[in-house]
Amino acid sequence: MATTRISRREHQRRRRKLLRMMAPGSLAIVPGAGVFGADGGMASAFRQDSDFWYLSGFAESGAVLALRRGREGRRNGGDKDAAILFCRERNALEELYDGERLGPQRAAKALGLDAAHPLSEMDARMPALVGAASAIHCSLGEHSDFDQRLSGWLAQARAKRLRPADNILGLKPLLHELRLIKSAAEIGLMRRAAEITVEGHLRALRACRPGLLEGNLEAELLYGFLRGGARNTAYPCIVAGGANACVLHYMANDAPLGQDDLVLVDAGCEYERYAADLTRTFPVAGRFSPKQRALYEIVLEAQQAAIAACRPGALFDAPDAAALKVMQDGLVRLGLLLDEQPDGAAAERPAFCPHRTSHWLGLDVHDCSGDRPEDGVRTLAPGMVLTVEPGLYVPPGMKEAPSKWRGMGVRIEDDVLITADRPQVLTSGAPKSVEDIERVMASG
Repeated sequence: MATTRISRREHQRRRRKLLRMMAPGSLAIVPGAGVFGADGGMASAFRQDSDFWYLSGFAESGAVLALRRGREGRRNGGDKDAAILFCRERNALEELYDGERLGPQRAAKALGLDAAHPLSEMDARMPALVGAASAIHCSLGEHSDFDQRLSGWLAQARAKRLRPADNILGLKPLLHELRLIKSAAEIGLMRRAAEITVEGHLRALRACRPGLLEGNLEAELLYGFLRGGARNTAYPCIVAGGANACVLHYMANDAPLGQDDLVLVDAGCEYERYAADLTRTFPVAGRFSPKQRALYEIVLEAQQAAIAACRPGALFDAPDAAALKVMQDGLVRLGLLLDEQPDGAAAERPAFCPHRTSHWLGLDVHDCSGDRPEDGVRTLAPGMVLTVEPGLYVPPGMKEAPSKWRGMGVRIEDDVLITADRPQVLTSGAPKSVEDIERVMASG
């Protein structure tokens, strides 16, 4: 499937939209990865900060973006909007080891910016920018080095008898509102990330058999991701056999897969910076036992109900409420819950369902996490992408559960695009009905 990378024009549109959300005369400061805090290098692969990349498309470490909203009218000093980059200069020896840099001399034209300066000039130039700002938008508290540098710029501005703004405002509440709605190009990249991820899961599904290590399935996943053109995973792979599936963020992936185990595989690739997130649970032996099938089909029914709730105008919490209702009813049928919730009573989350059903997906696997609109009520809208991942877990030490259910964990997760019509499941190519899973495993 053809995909469209994010163009320079799209990055420019993003910057313009953010500036329109800011008050005239205000300034946004967006550090890239590696300038404040740990840099990329041989110890760990460099990954650009997602907010910085969203606005700039600049993939090099050690850079800072300043966005200035112009003041309107001559009486207010009538200046224009400006996007200004501070980045590392070119260096032949360092480029020999790490690859070619764009450098400030070429960056402005290549990225569609108004100006680009060497990073070494940032401390000299930034006091004038912050000193003229009516408000400053940034993310304080993430990097102490940045917080200290900002304090220094403000102090220098005051020493020069400028009047910097006293109000330091958050940047993420504005920027993440933009990031929540995906463009056509972003959706194309996310579709490709989903396709590659499905291929990796199919490899793991077909390869699975008793006696393998969890890591053998992880190897199949990684091979599928790399072969499909994804250089990185979106998060560490989880391959959890038997009771390990009851550890939600299990990542050891080193235990043998038993004949009577279910195995939970939660893995997604990152393609052109965009994440996929997919979970499937299946029997190591290739066929579900009656008790495995009973627990599994409750989760599958819950997921189907949750996906159906992914409609424009619905509350973000609606898929979780739909899934939780199905799982509670199913747990009662299995005897894992004593009683159904009385009508009208406040629903309590059973210990068997410890996590919520959805999170945002995009440039990060937990995209724009925690952001809420001013009224605290988030409704779904076309262009949003979220996961739908109900799960039931019966840890081996859960004494209140009948012994036959202990040590089982089931999670089923897909990536869902909200559209004006019905929800689109981007990861639908991964089998999840009992019959389809057994058929694919038998063909392996």
